[in-house]
Amino acid sequence: MDDDYFSLNAILADNHKLSCTFTLDVPGLGYLEGGTENDIHQHSKIEMPFWLAQTLSLNEFTTFPLPPPYSNRVKSALNASAQSVKLSNLVGGNGWWYRWGRRIADVLDDEPQQELLNMLLRAFTNRLPALQDLSAHHASADHTLPETSTSTGEVFRDGMEGDERELFAIGQDSGRKAKAWYDSSNGRKYVR
Repeated sequence: MDDDYFSLNAILADNHKLSCTFTLDVPGLGYLEGGTENDIHQHSKIEMPFWLAQTLSLNEFTTFPLPPPYSNRVKSALNASAQSVKLSNLVGGNGWWYRWGRRIADVLDDEPQQELLNMLLRAFTNRLPALQDLSAHHASADHTLPETSTSTGEVFRDGMEGDERELFAIGQDSGRKAKAWYDSSNGRKYVR
């Protein structure tokens, strides 16, 4: 999970919208509201991309509540059954739930920041074994047969967010390479 300036994934993670409340009057930025007024007034609520909301919040122009994908409701669902939560649906477009959460944590104060980071870490560690098992299963599966299963694993796979999908692909590729090595004469020689 890099924050490289040129990373398209980082750009996509920073482009999610946040509902922000302005803490003071700001002359000349009324166009952000989409209205005809020239100024933004204190307590005005405007939805804007995170990259802009972050800058304005760090400079104390705006505040924002924790976005719904990181709410107590989601936290409770993750604590109950992390594998059943469709993280891809929470941030839209099979987005980057972990990346965006980490970026939001950078803006928060100490206690809410630590709570959010802990939630992200617990979700990742609770979902990783299922991700690993599923990628190993798919690496060794016979893909010439049609898939008719609607198992829990397939539901989990549909709900994976961007970083999890990348890890899934890496796990599948590693599993295929290990299987190919084992199936070769060299692999069998070393295993015996």
